[in-house]
Amino acid sequence: MSIKKIMVLAGAGAACVAIPLATAPAAMASTGSTTYLSANLTQLNQTGASAHVDASLTGNQLTISITNAWGMTSGLAHAQQIRIGGTNTCPAWSQQGKGAGNHLRTTDALKNYGTAKVSLTTSGDTSAASGPGNSRFPVGDASYNRTFTVPTDVAAQIRGGHGVVVRHGIDYNWDGTYDGAATSDLNPALPEEATDPAVCGVLAVNQKSTVPAVSQKAAGPAASQMTTMPKGGVNTGYATTTDSTDPVALAGGAAAIALGGVGVILMRRRTHDTSLLGSQSMGDVDDTQAGDNE
Repeated sequence: MSIKKIMVLAGAGAACVAIPLATAPAAMASTGSTTYLSANLTQLNQTGASAHVDASLTGNQLTISITNAWGMTSGLAHAQQIRIGGTNTCPAWSQQGKGAGNHLRTTDALKNYGTAKVSLTTSGDTSAASGPGNSRFPVGDASYNRTFTVPTDVAAQIRGGHGVVVRHGIDYNWDGTYDGAATSDLNPALPEEATDPAVCGVLAVNQKSTVPAVSQKAAGPAASQMTTMPKGGVNTGYATTTDSTDPVALAGGAAAIALGGVGVILMRRRTHDTSLLGSQSMGDVDDTQAGDNE
């Protein structure tokens, strides 16, 4: 085989290795991406309550946690839901409504945060049907963390930053239970105290947070949208790290290895040719000597 043919074949081999690796980012991105979101829940109805939300969405799978809760009524379950629609905002902490004592009811702010689409229950169903009135919600200031699947249209809205988290339940008279003559605007079987909104926060997409899911090792929120400053402390986000393996660099390395192989082949070819040349020279000497002897 000629040196020219060896070079052509080696170059083709390098290209076969390098091209798939160089196009790896596109292939990785096609497997799905993760969007990270966060929110600071701030008080409504002058509760003084607050909390922090972190969330990640991969396809239709939502992972959401609520931490640093403060000011929720101890011993009572607090319904919490993701609402979509309206102006994708939270009402002012001091906004009044049509409830008893001019309290803001849930339906008084539908123009802000829209209707319930997801119930953040601790177990079982997570649809809007599992709203206030069941016991499958965090009690008091308890933290919350759960992963579950949401409908495709809901996932699209959340991914676009159009979700609002609202927690309900206010013990206005501080008697340790939800009671009172006023009935809920969401469920007439419940007192208004059980369903009035206590805190609210917009799920904001963290800047530059959408990355290939297969290359993301750890991530978290960087910033969140706040409507008002809560009385309690607010948790900040944490940094995002990504896989340091660079497919383009791997492609360059593969090409270098292939070209190195070319060098080895050429060196062996050169050594082989030199050996043949030496053998031919020795044969000429022997023939000459034989002629002289004759």
